Amino acid sequence: MALLICAGAAGAAVASADAGAPPLPRETAKAEAAALTGSAKLYRKTAEDVTFTFDAHLAMKDKKDPTKATGTFRFVHLDKPGGKGAWAEGRVDCLVTGGKVATVTGVVTDSGSDIDMPDIKGKRIGFTVHDTGGQDRVGYSWAAHGGTPDQPDTLAKCASAAPFEKVRAGTGDYHVLPWKVPYPTQP
Repeated sequence: MALLICAGAAGAAVASADAGAPPLPRETAKAEAAALTGSAKLYRKTAEDVTFTFDAHLAMKDKKDPTKATGTFRFVHLDKPGGKGAWAEGRVDCLVTGGKVATVTGVVTDSGSDIDMPDIKGKRIGFTVHDTGGQDRVGYSWAAHGGTPDQPDTLAKCASAAPFEKVRAGTGDYHVLPWKVPYPTQP
């Protein structure tokens, strides 16, 4: 079943009502080289409900290596609020931000489904978020791999699709802390 298609008219409902994370405190932002935080539901014309939640951080001491990022991600995709569907959560293994766009990947550590869905534990999946300050946008790597997260095992770290999905107004917000690329000052 292609419940996690998310790429077309399909969408899903989430049982939680995450309102999104607050902006990063100023002292946290100074201590980090990059971050992606928050939670929101995707816009759908159907009863389906999809929520993506991120808590990804790159410490200032690791600013030259985005693969040192830490944190978690979670998504829930149901056919209607409180309905059947699937969820997954995992650990972040890469985070790159540029301006108000973040791309993050991670490996699924746990998942569950009350529908027929392939096991995605151990798979690397990717997400891209555009923090517009209004109606944020989200993309995910499996949009280019048949519509479900059970994609090839070869997804590179920090790889995903463009943020083609819109967040439903009033359901949360994402916050991106831009990465200041540490360019060398001399050749």
